[in-house]
Amino acid sequence: MLQYTQKRVNGIQDLERKLNEFGYRVGTRMLELLVWREKTAKRETRVLGVLYFIHSVVWKALFGKQADSLEKSTENEDEYMISDNEPIFSRYISVPKELSQLNCNAFVAGIVEAVLDGCQFPSRVTAHTVPIDGFPQRTTVLIKLDKEILQREELLK
Repeated sequence: MLQYTQKRVNGIQDLERKLNEFGYRVGTRMLELLVWREKTAKRETRVLGVLYFIHSVVWKALFGKQADSLEKSTENEDEYMISDNEPIFSRYISVPKELSQLNCNAFVAGIVEAVLDGCQFPSRVTAHTVPIDGFPQRTTVLIKLDKEILQREELLK
């Protein structure tokens, strides 16, 4: 998939956007499958509920384990982060030196964005590599919620 996309784009941002689009397609189908499989499924109406669903159920269905952390940004009210210390998706991908800035986990960000959109939580999702001691490939999926979501959350309080 990466080779196919790489031959049809002009730059790193374009490649990450395409990977995000592929992930979005997978995410819509994944949400459909998980909702169908869950016997006690209910529609999440709160931000933390849907983020926890992604952090645990979606991540476990995709990668066989929960994400390592779910955090709220201290700087911005509308930002949340899901971190994975050892992302399985990029473990077996070798990136050429000229594409060293490429983050293949843009595909995972697309999946998360599709799940959020499908749950009626429109947002912009991006993936960033944030290495820490012992985890050089640590990836953080940054979720920036739309303003309407924050307004809806205030009404539900």
